[in-house]
Amino acid sequence: MEIPLSNKAAILPRDRSQRAESAFQIIILLSALAIVVLLAAIFLSLVLYSLPSLTAFGPSFLVRKTWDPVTGTFGALPFLVGTLLTSFLALLISMPFSLAISIFIGEYFKRGVVSSILKNVTELLAGIPSIIYGFWALFVLVPIVRGFQMKVGIFPYGVGIFTASLILSVMIIPYAASIGREVITLVPSGIKEAAYSLGATRQEVITKVILPYARSGMTAGILLALGRALGETMAVTMVIGNSNRLPHSLFSPGNTMASVIANEFTEATASLYVSSLIEVGLLLFLVTMIINVIGRFIIKKISIGA
Repeated sequence: MEIPLSNKAAILPRDRSQRAESAFQIIILLSALAIVVLLAAIFLSLVLYSLPSLTAFGPSFLVRKTWDPVTGTFGALPFLVGTLLTSFLALLISMPFSLAISIFIGEYFKRGVVSSILKNVTELLAGIPSIIYGFWALFVLVPIVRGFQMKVGIFPYGVGIFTASLILSVMIIPYAASIGREVITLVPSGIKEAAYSLGATRQEVITKVILPYARSGMTAGILLALGRALGETMAVTMVIGNSNRLPHSLFSPGNTMASVIANEFTEATASLYVSSLIEVGLLLFLVTMIINVIGRFIIKKISIGA
């Protein structure tokens, strides 16, 4: 039985739409798989090129305190400690400022010239190259820290873990503040109006309604800022002191995993030396991944609790 022309005209556009939908699904599936393949390729490349170091030192590479290219003795503990100290200290310093900025822009000044200026300044801070932050810290922040150390009776290095944490905190504030502001603006106005109708003050609405509602999103912003701090290289390299020894205090010089790679990779000639630096990169990759997995778990628990 022959299909009428009117029915054929209706079937053809539907077929084209289905083909387009199938092609779109294939494209997004391939894009998602490409991300997984890229991540696996990076991990396998790091493992492959760090095999000489993995074979020579084994798990003891994580707990060795000595990094001496002359004798061929390498250990990543000073850099692991330096990375975690600077990143988490910077996070602790930046969190109150990020929270205050996000509440101020997201709740008190949602619109207007002041809000626009503050949003643009926050986004501009996030876009400044890290080398600029490093120069500013070297010429402005280091003398201030050195003067403080002299007043409290600490050896006036100026550079060190504390100085690196300070500049890192400045660098990561825009990330957490921007996401926090966006999450706060997404809080339904009906919930806030209901709280106001019950006699709640603005402070009570912020602390008992807005922050509990937006805590999962704000936690995600904090994790993004932590990831930025873990991988920061240039600014930290310029002010951390570049000491390959285990730091004995927050004011002593140190090194991070990213900074030691940036400092020494071009000088490395021996295969074991290069492999050890690549293993440090592998360790940084794993630490970042572990912290992200833990962070996702925390966000999930917070979201369920909310």
